[in-house]
Amino acid sequence: MRILITGASRGIGAGLHAAYRGMGHEVTGTARNGGADLWQLDQTEPGSIAALARRWDEAPLDLLICNAGIYTDRSLRLPDYSAALWAEAFACNVTGPALLIAALLPALRTARGRVALMSSVMASDALAPGGSYAYRASKAALLNLGRNLSRDLASDGIAVGIYHPGWVQTEMGGPEADISVAQSVKGIIARLDALDLQGTGCFLNHDGTAIPF
Repeated sequence: MRILITGASRGIGAGLHAAYRGMGHEVTGTARNGGADLWQLDQTEPGSIAALARRWDEAPLDLLICNAGIYTDRSLRLPDYSAALWAEAFACNVTGPALLIAALLPALRTARGRVALMSSVMASDALAPGGSYAYRASKAALLNLGRNLSRDLASDGIAVGIYHPGWVQTEMGGPEADISVAQSVKGIIARLDALDLQGTGCFLNHDGTAIPF
Protein backbone atom coordinates (compact mmCIF):
# COMPACT_ATOMS: atom_id res chain seq x y z
CA MET A 1 0.00 0.00 0.00
CA ARG A 2 0.97 3.62 -0.52
CA ILE A 3 0.31 5.40 2.78
CA LEU A 4 0.60 9.07 3.79
CA ILE A 5 0.69 9.94 7.50
CA THR A 6 0.65 13.53 8.76
CA GLY A 7 2.34 14.45 12.01
CA ALA A 8 4.79 11.56 11.77
CA SER A 9 7.76 13.08 13.61
CA ARG A 10 6.74 11.86 17.05
CA GLY A 11 4.13 10.05 19.12
CA ILE A 12 1.36 8.10 17.43
CA GLY A 13 2.27 9.35 13.96
CA ALA A 14 5.86 8.18 14.31
CA GLY A 15 4.64 4.86 15.68
CA LEU A 16 2.31 4.33 12.72
CA HIS A 17 5.05 5.37 10.30
CA ALA A 18 7.48 2.81 11.72
CA ALA A 19 4.90 0.04 12.00
CA TYR A 20 3.64 0.33 8.44
CA ARG A 21 7.18 0.52 7.08
CA GLY A 22 8.03 -2.58 9.07
CA MET A 23 5.14 -4.34 7.34
CA GLY A 24 6.67 -3.51 3.96
CA HIS A 25 4.33 -0.73 2.87
CA GLU A 26 5.42 2.39 0.96
CA VAL A 27 4.98 5.02 3.66
CA THR A 28 5.40 8.78 3.46
CA GLY A 29 5.33 10.75 6.70
CA THR A 30 5.09 14.50 7.15
CA ALA A 31 6.27 16.98 9.76
CA ARG A 32 5.87 20.73 10.07
CA ASN A 33 9.59 21.28 9.51
CA GLY A 34 10.23 18.19 7.41
CA GLY A 35 13.10 15.86 8.28
CA ALA A 36 15.56 13.30 6.95
CA ASP A 37 12.82 10.96 5.75
CA LEU A 38 9.75 13.16 6.28
CA TRP A 39 8.09 15.52 3.82
CA GLN A 40 7.49 19.08 4.95
CA LEU A 41 3.85 19.93 5.65
CA ASP A 42 2.43 22.76 7.71
CA GLN A 43 -1.26 22.03 7.43
CA THR A 44 -2.17 25.50 8.69
CA GLU A 45 -0.68 26.88 5.45
CA PRO A 46 -2.68 26.27 2.24
CA GLY A 47 0.47 26.81 0.19
CA SER A 48 2.24 24.00 2.04
CA ILE A 49 -0.69 21.66 1.39
CA ALA A 50 -0.68 22.56 -2.31
CA ALA A 51 3.08 21.92 -2.50
CA LEU A 52 2.69 18.47 -0.97
CA ALA A 53 -0.10 17.61 -3.40
CA ARG A 54 2.10 18.66 -6.32
CA ARG A 55 4.93 16.53 -4.99
CA TRP A 56 2.60 13.54 -4.65
CA ASP A 57 1.61 14.14 -8.27
CA GLU A 58 -1.56 12.02 -8.32
CA ALA A 59 0.23 8.72 -7.65
CA PRO A 60 -2.38 6.32 -6.22
CA LEU A 61 -2.93 6.87 -2.49
CA ASP A 62 -4.30 3.82 -0.68
CA LEU A 63 -4.47 5.24 2.83
CA LEU A 64 -4.35 8.83 4.12
CA ILE A 65 -3.99 9.13 7.89
CA CYS A 66 -4.71 12.66 9.10
CA ASN A 67 -2.94 12.46 12.44
CA ALA A 68 -1.38 15.91 12.94
CA GLY A 69 -3.13 18.12 15.44
CA ILE A 70 -2.63 20.49 18.38
CA TYR A 71 -4.00 20.76 21.91
CA THR A 72 -3.10 24.17 23.30
CA ASP A 73 -5.86 24.84 25.81
CA ARG A 74 -5.49 21.98 28.29
CA SER A 75 -5.18 24.24 31.34
CA LEU A 76 -7.04 27.35 30.16
CA ARG A 77 -10.21 28.82 31.60
CA LEU A 78 -12.83 30.58 29.50
CA PRO A 79 -11.66 34.19 30.06
CA ASP A 80 -8.21 33.23 28.77
CA TYR A 81 -9.33 32.10 25.30
CA SER A 82 -8.20 34.48 22.58
CA ALA A 83 -9.48 34.70 19.03
CA ALA A 84 -6.01 33.70 17.86
CA LEU A 85 -6.09 30.50 19.94
CA TRP A 86 -9.48 29.51 18.49
CA ALA A 87 -8.28 30.25 14.96
CA GLU A 88 -5.08 28.22 15.42
CA ALA A 89 -6.96 25.19 16.78
CA PHE A 90 -9.40 25.11 13.88
CA ALA A 91 -6.75 25.87 11.26
CA CYS A 92 -4.67 22.88 12.34
CA ASN A 93 -7.30 20.40 13.52
CA VAL A 94 -10.08 20.97 10.96
CA THR A 95 -9.25 23.23 8.02
CA GLY A 96 -5.87 21.61 7.40
CA PRO A 97 -7.21 18.04 7.10
CA ALA A 98 -10.14 19.23 4.97
CA LEU A 99 -7.84 21.04 2.51
CA LEU A 100 -5.39 18.12 2.45
CA ILE A 101 -8.12 15.59 1.62
CA ALA A 102 -9.41 17.86 -1.14
CA ALA A 103 -5.91 18.32 -2.58
CA LEU A 104 -5.23 14.57 -2.57
CA LEU A 105 -8.67 13.52 -3.79
CA PRO A 106 -7.46 12.59 -7.31
CA ALA A 107 -4.87 10.24 -5.79
CA LEU A 108 -7.44 8.74 -3.42
CA ARG A 109 -9.93 8.26 -6.26
CA THR A 110 -7.33 6.50 -8.39
CA ALA A 111 -6.66 3.98 -5.63
CA ARG A 112 -10.21 3.86 -4.25
CA GLY A 113 -8.33 4.60 -1.06
CA ARG A 114 -9.27 5.14 2.55
CA VAL A 115 -9.10 8.15 4.86
CA ALA A 116 -8.51 7.98 8.61
CA LEU A 117 -9.11 11.04 10.76
CA MET A 118 -7.56 11.08 14.24
CA SER A 119 -10.21 12.82 16.27
CA SER A 120 -10.78 12.14 19.97
CA VAL A 121 -13.35 10.86 22.42
CA MET A 122 -13.36 14.52 23.49
CA ALA A 123 -15.26 15.24 20.25
CA SER A 124 -18.33 13.42 21.54
CA ASP A 125 -21.37 15.58 22.32
CA ALA A 126 -22.65 12.77 24.52
CA LEU A 127 -19.48 12.85 26.64
CA ALA A 128 -18.97 16.51 27.49
CA PRO A 129 -17.55 17.16 30.98
CA GLY A 130 -16.48 20.73 30.18
CA GLY A 131 -13.17 22.48 29.62
CA SER A 132 -10.67 22.29 26.75
CA TYR A 133 -13.20 24.15 24.62
CA ALA A 134 -11.07 24.81 21.54
CA TYR A 135 -9.68 21.28 21.40
CA ARG A 136 -13.08 19.66 21.98
CA ALA A 137 -14.83 21.92 19.47
CA SER A 138 -12.19 21.44 16.78
CA LYS A 139 -12.14 17.65 17.20
CA ALA A 140 -15.95 17.64 17.11
CA ALA A 141 -15.79 19.59 13.86
CA LEU A 142 -13.30 17.04 12.50
CA LEU A 143 -15.72 14.27 13.46
CA ASN A 144 -18.52 16.09 11.64
CA LEU A 145 -16.27 16.58 8.61
CA GLY A 146 -15.49 12.88 8.52
CA ARG A 147 -19.11 11.84 8.86
CA ASN A 148 -20.14 14.04 5.94
CA LEU A 149 -17.16 13.06 3.80
CA SER A 150 -18.07 9.42 4.33
CA ARG A 151 -21.36 10.07 2.53
CA ASP A 152 -19.95 12.20 -0.25
CA LEU A 153 -16.93 10.02 -1.07
CA ALA A 154 -18.69 6.65 -0.96
CA SER A 155 -19.56 6.91 -4.66
CA ASP A 156 -15.81 7.19 -5.37
CA GLY A 157 -15.17 3.99 -3.43
CA ILE A 158 -13.40 5.94 -0.66
CA ALA A 159 -14.12 4.88 2.93
CA VAL A 160 -13.65 7.33 5.81
CA GLY A 161 -13.14 6.41 9.45
CA ILE A 162 -12.87 8.63 12.51
CA TYR A 163 -10.85 7.34 15.46
CA HIS A 164 -9.86 7.98 19.06
CA PRO A 165 -6.31 6.67 19.48
CA GLY A 166 -6.75 6.33 23.23
CA TRP A 167 -5.19 8.32 26.03
CA VAL A 168 -1.63 7.66 24.96
CA GLN A 169 1.72 8.19 26.68
CA THR A 170 2.98 10.88 24.32
CA GLU A 171 4.05 14.51 24.70
CA MET A 172 0.38 15.46 24.31
CA GLY A 173 -1.05 12.69 26.50
CA GLY A 174 1.55 12.84 29.25
CA PRO A 175 3.33 10.03 31.15
CA GLU A 176 0.26 9.21 33.26
CA ALA A 177 -1.83 8.26 30.21
CA ASP A 178 -3.50 4.85 29.98
CA ILE A 179 -1.69 3.13 27.11
CA SER A 180 1.63 3.13 25.27
CA VAL A 181 2.19 4.31 21.72
CA ALA A 182 2.72 0.67 20.68
CA GLN A 183 -0.68 -0.36 22.11
CA SER A 184 -2.43 2.54 20.38
CA VAL A 185 -0.71 1.87 17.06
CA LYS A 186 -1.61 -1.83 17.17
CA GLY A 187 -5.27 -0.98 17.73
CA ILE A 188 -5.40 1.74 15.08
CA ILE A 189 -3.85 -0.53 12.45
CA ALA A 190 -6.43 -3.20 13.25
CA ARG A 191 -9.22 -0.66 12.86
CA LEU A 192 -7.83 0.59 9.54
CA ASP A 193 -7.42 -2.96 8.24
CA ALA A 194 -11.16 -3.38 8.80
CA LEU A 195 -12.23 -0.03 7.32
CA ASP A 196 -14.39 -0.46 4.21
CA LEU A 197 -17.46 1.09 2.63
CA GLN A 198 -19.75 -0.88 4.91
CA GLY A 199 -18.16 0.77 7.93
CA THR A 200 -17.53 4.20 6.46
CA GLY A 201 -18.38 7.04 8.82
CA CYS A 202 -17.50 4.99 11.91
CA PHE A 203 -16.36 6.70 15.13
CA LEU A 204 -14.30 4.14 17.02
CA ASN A 205 -11.89 3.84 19.90
CA HIS A 206 -8.53 2.24 19.13
CA ASP A 207 -9.84 -1.03 20.62
CA GLY A 208 -12.83 -1.09 18.28
CA THR A 209 -15.42 0.18 20.76
CA ALA A 210 -17.98 2.51 19.20
CA ILE A 211 -17.95 6.04 20.64
CA PRO A 212 -21.28 7.88 20.98
CA PHE A 213 -21.58 10.99 18.86
